[in-house]
Amino acid sequence: MKITFIGLGNMGGGMAANLVKAGHEVHAFDLSAETLARAAENGCATYTSVREAVHGAEAVVSMLPNGAIVNSVYGADVIGHAPASALLLDCSTIDVDTARTVADAAKAAGYAMVDAPVSGGIAAANGGTLTFMVGGSDDAFTRAEPILSAMGKAVIHAGASGAGQAAKICNNMILGATMIATCEAFALAEKLGLDLQTFFDISSKASGQSWSMTSYCPVPGVGPASPADNGYQGGFAAALMLKDLKLALEAAQGVGAKVPMGTRAEELYAAFTANGNGGSDFSAIIKTL
Repeated sequence: MKITFIGLGNMGGGMAANLVKAGHEVHAFDLSAETLARAAENGCATYTSVREAVHGAEAVVSMLPNGAIVNSVYGADVIGHAPASALLLDCSTIDVDTARTVADAAKAAGYAMVDAPVSGGIAAANGGTLTFMVGGSDDAFTRAEPILSAMGKAVIHAGASGAGQAAKICNNMILGATMIATCEAFALAEKLGLDLQTFFDISSKASGQSWSMTSYCPVPGVGPASPADNGYQGGFAAALMLKDLKLALEAAQGVGAKVPMGTRAEELYAAFTANGNGGSDFSAIIKTL
């Protein structure tokens, strides 16, 4: 299949490479010449404009920084320029309203589209083990599933357009809050004189276990390898966690939901990134405790 991939940053680069490995013809676009060069090394054909990249595409996949950019790229350069038969798949994490607005515009122009944000981070993007939360019609999901499966281990239909984004921001609100709680517990355990590996061995098999504990431990040398073992580099940047928490709070405000733990997590990550830590993995917040 001829697939256009727009946005080849930390996540998109690995995702596009996995589409190539799966046998697809990938036409790649990014604003960065360096990023495009890496994509070419991974077997992608590269383009310096979106309109050129989407010409003749059977599917268009995007991984972009925010809703405003998604709306702009699809509105100006994808819708009306890619063949109307092309399936559109936006894997960015954006607000629900923008996802629905772009999907409505695509539908009005004759396109099928899904919002398919991901969970898993850079390692999963490179390894092809992402989880996709997909919003869109049953037909669009059926068409999208084999494409997404080439980049992930789980592809789940969350519901209609925007449902994928809703699932993603709710999931990451849990992640942000549980990571802080996990960091607090390790800091307290250390002050109480517990060996941290022993505490991990206990809590990871007891009622305190969570993904933040068992798969992404914020303490170097404890549990499976994680960004903590690499100076808190790689993984999922704190600035991106803050972005997702802000999206969750905006969504909560829009529907009148009370999210006190999510609110506190957003406050702590806002302070953490304001102190110059936005590029560090989000688990590095343990250093503030």
